[in-house]
Order: sequence, then structure tokens, then C-alpha cells
Amino acid sequence: MPKEKTTTRGTRKTKDGKKKKDPNMPKRGLSAYMFFANDQRDKVREDNPGIKFGEVGKVLGEKWKALGEKQKAPYEAKAAADKKRYEEEKAAYTAVSLVGAA
Repeated sequence: MPKEKTTTRGTRKTKDGKKKKDPNMPKRGLSAYMFFANDQRDKVREDNPGIKFGEVGKVLGEKWKALGEKQKAPYEAKAAADKKRYEEEKAAYTAVSLVGAA
């Protein structure tokens, strides 16, 4: 017996079958490591001219692992603040989208 076809209402899919992303949706918060990587990426490239893209990530990962708790603290504080920002924006976004859908 064949399965019944189910329809999904309210979701918009593109030609390749993926759900369309809302451009007004807030961006997710960055992790402490990402704040560190953004801060140190240029310095790593400067110290290692001609380094490949993947190698930059490896060097940054090694540097992150070598950091102590005190050295990671400012990046973790930035990550916590960014997470709070995301949660506030997400709450406002869902409130507006729920009101607009009703």
C-alpha cells in the first residue's frame, strides 16, 4: 500500500528542494573561539605568508587550545554578550512573525 502524500503548508522551497531562508531572521551568536579566530586570523597570515586556508584554521585551533582560562575570558565574555543579543533579537523576531501570521 503506497504512502499518502503529505503537503507542507507555509514552507517555501526553492528549486533545489531547500527551505527558503528568511533574510530578516537574526544572525546566530558567535562562539568564543570565533571571536578569537577573527581577532587572530590576520596575524597568523602575516606570520606565515603563503599559508593555505585550511592551515590557517589548524594554527588558530592550536593557539586556542594553548590559551589559559584568563586569556580566553575576554573572548568568552564577548560570546556571552553576543548570545544575549541573539536571544533578544530572536524573541523580538518570533513575536513579530507570530503576530504577522495571525
